[in-house]
Amino acid sequence: MSRKEQREHIFRLVFGLEFNEVSEMPEQIKLYFEQLPAVPEEDQSFIRDKACNIGAKREEIDRLLNEKTTGWKTSRMNKVDLTILRLAIYEINWDEEVPCKVAINEAIELAKKYSGEGGPAFVNGVLAKFA
Repeated sequence: MSRKEQREHIFRLVFGLEFNEVSEMPEQIKLYFEQLPAVPEEDQSFIRDKACNIGAKREEIDRLLNEKTTGWKTSRMNKVDLTILRLAIYEINWDEEVPCKVAINEAIELAKKYSGEGGPAFVNGVLAKFA
């Protein structure tokens, strides 16, 4: 599975945090993988670990977002865009394997696929403050 595909699965799992508690994440991840065709254990482990790490840092990530954005606190953001930003901010600040430019580009690609018309520009604008 490519990193792009893994990132999309991570995005979906992190989006679930809008509806579930962080403590429920292990069970939600288990249910998520049960619904997919066979995903190699190595990929499952990578996706699970990164999604859980983002969940654990969610408050810190949201604090960083709230400090950098003007007029767009996390409580007002579209939940899809917010999830994309959380993933990208995690990659920029804590994932040494992902270069900043890659994190931003992949976030914009996720926004093109999952967000509304203005999503990619919004995501790009917010992430530019972190680059």
